[in-house]
Amino acid sequence: MDTKWKNRLGIIAWFLLFAFGLNGILNGLSNADRYLKKDYFQTGEFEARLSQFIDYLSAFELNDMTKEEAKKKIEVTEEEINEHRYRYGDLPDQIANIKNQYESKIQRALLENNQEIADMYIAERDMKIEDITNNFKSDEHVRAKIVKEKEEKIDAYYQEIESLRPEFNRWKSTFVYYLKDIETKKVYTNLGKTQNMAAGKKIDSQNTLFLRNYPGEKYDYISTGTYYIPTENHDGAHAYESISSIIRTERKFEGTIAIPKSISKTNPIWADYQRYRQEQTIFFVYVICGIIAFLLSLYLYKKNPGLHDFGFEKLQSYYRRIPIDVRVTLLLLLTGLLFISMGWSPYIYYPYRYELIWNLISSMLTHLIYTALFVALIWVQCKFLLEEIKEEMNWKTAWQKSLLYKFYQGLRETFLIRSIGVQVLLLLAAVFAFGAGAIIVIVEPGFILLYAPAFLIIGIPILLLIIMRAGYLNRIVLHTNELVEGNLDSDLPVKGKSAFATLAANINALKYGVKQSLKEQAKSERLKTELITNVSHDLRTPLTSIITYTELLKTPELSAEDRDAYIQIIDRKSKRLKVLIDDLFEASKMASGNVELSREKVDMVQLLQQALAEYDESIRKSTLQFRISTPEKPVFAVVDGQKMWRVFDNLIGNILKYSLENTRVYISIENINGKAIIVFKNIAKYELGKDTDELFERFKRGDTSRHTEGSGLGLAIAKSIVDLHGGDLDIQLDGDLFKVTVSLNA
Repeated sequence: MDTKWKNRLGIIAWFLLFAFGLNGILNGLSNADRYLKKDYFQTGEFEARLSQFIDYLSAFELNDMTKEEAKKKIEVTEEEINEHRYRYGDLPDQIANIKNQYESKIQRALLENNQEIADMYIAERDMKIEDITNNFKSDEHVRAKIVKEKEEKIDAYYQEIESLRPEFNRWKSTFVYYLKDIETKKVYTNLGKTQNMAAGKKIDSQNTLFLRNYPGEKYDYISTGTYYIPTENHDGAHAYESISSIIRTERKFEGTIAIPKSISKTNPIWADYQRYRQEQTIFFVYVICGIIAFLLSLYLYKKNPGLHDFGFEKLQSYYRRIPIDVRVTLLLLLTGLLFISMGWSPYIYYPYRYELIWNLISSMLTHLIYTALFVALIWVQCKFLLEEIKEEMNWKTAWQKSLLYKFYQGLRETFLIRSIGVQVLLLLAAVFAFGAGAIIVIVEPGFILLYAPAFLIIGIPILLLIIMRAGYLNRIVLHTNELVEGNLDSDLPVKGKSAFATLAANINALKYGVKQSLKEQAKSERLKTELITNVSHDLRTPLTSIITYTELLKTPELSAEDRDAYIQIIDRKSKRLKVLIDDLFEASKMASGNVELSREKVDMVQLLQQALAEYDESIRKSTLQFRISTPEKPVFAVVDGQKMWRVFDNLIGNILKYSLENTRVYISIENINGKAIIVFKNIAKYELGKDTDELFERFKRGDTSRHTEGSGLGLAIAKSIVDLHGGDLDIQLDGDLFKVTVSLNA
């Protein structure tokens, strides 16, 4: 056998030893109250039997009143007379009640032409009415009836008591007693011969298994006023409550009750006495062996490191996936089952039940094996949990993964929309109620009279509602499947104001959003294509000229005049290429937001005038007429002056490039509601179309033939700068009127 299997067998043997030790200790703790007694006669079981014997003794001998003597003691009080008289109401009510009882019987007899039976019912009715009337006329009439009732109860009591005499005689053969009435000094004993002999001379403690003196240190006199006899009457002892004061007289007795050593070996008390001694011996042996086994298992665990490795580490990763509350519940459940199984071991305390020694041994081994299995499962779980705690388990994360937390979250989410949560609870309550009602109807068919109308009025509408909502949900699911496949044409019907209707409306709105998104995506793809085309064209055109004229400069026979002309062209195209690259780089920086602004308070009127001054020569050469409208007072805004100058530079440059000849240009600036508003208006040279948003795209020009010198980035750069300042740049087109409005926070 290899080392691995030896280690596993050693672990199994250790678990069996540990389980046996723990079982012995827990049995000792749970049964100590029963077996840590001097003998059987100190147990609660014997005390119950002794009390029952004393009750029998009180009924049959100590309370030696005869049936005739009991009847002579009958008394009737005024309260009993009134209670009997008004037991069923006052006189008119009782008479009416009797008449109602006999009316149907009399009428039925008359309908059957049975006058004799009808007369019998009438006579019986009249006799009862007369009797009831006499109850209210004469106390003696009522008293006689009460006395008769009590006499009947006394007869029934003595008859029933007499039926229990064989049981009393059986107990009488077990116990010996010598009791004396403390008032009359009359002696009651089953010792024989004389009843006047002192008890101490007849009942000797040396000859008894059990002896108790009354009164003693813990026990008072024996009283006959409160003894209890189990009867077979329909109300038990309560049936004779009205005559208890008659049949039970308060008398106190002193003396001794004992069990002699000469008791028959077939007597149940002797059998119980011997059984208790046997069980007590087994109890002490088992507990002592359990303690030794437990201490030995702890010693072996400490000295043998191989017992620390159970070989379950591969399961630990799977165990940790179980929610923490499930793990804790499982651990507590197994612990509870372990304590239950250990606290009661029938083969220990009832060995006589096992006829063969093999049955006893097999029962012990079976119990020990499944106890060891419980111990192993609990031990491994505790080991895994402790290791996880030592690794600083994230309790918050563990709690959030628990089933209880998920249930709590699900409940919260159910009530995120309160109406849905309430509807779900009401529907579940209704379904549960009707299901429980159906079971009740099966058990008690009479409830169908209540169940059927309720089901028709409430149950069927709820069933129809559930079916309709389920159908609506199915339509929503099928429609979403069509949306996934790309079918965006049809809309979901929105019915009512339920959560499903809201969901349908939201899906419709989402569908239109998807359509718009697809449209924007197509537009973006188109603009991206145009951007690539425009960038390629605008960069390649000057670069091609530079390369071409550079090659021409290499010609040896080139004249000086041509050389100078080619150099000027290369210089112009190089500067053009530099402008394109600089604008492209600046547009990229603006779009990414990677620009640092140096904000300060700037007079926008002065800044605009500086920008116009830069273009003064170009304005004079153009055929455009500029109309500038500025306020007398400065219009301040907190901006980066250089960047905002670039905005004005780009806008004025666009006006000069793209305005129709011989038209007017209007530029105005003013302070409106704490904002600096700058407006540029001009008449466009080219037809611009209706989509103003495209004018902000990179390399988008009003001149679609791209014959102008612009880079196509002017408006894009300007808008990016204004956006970085938290302002707004807006374009409006009205025919050929091109209007740009810049709004900045003052």
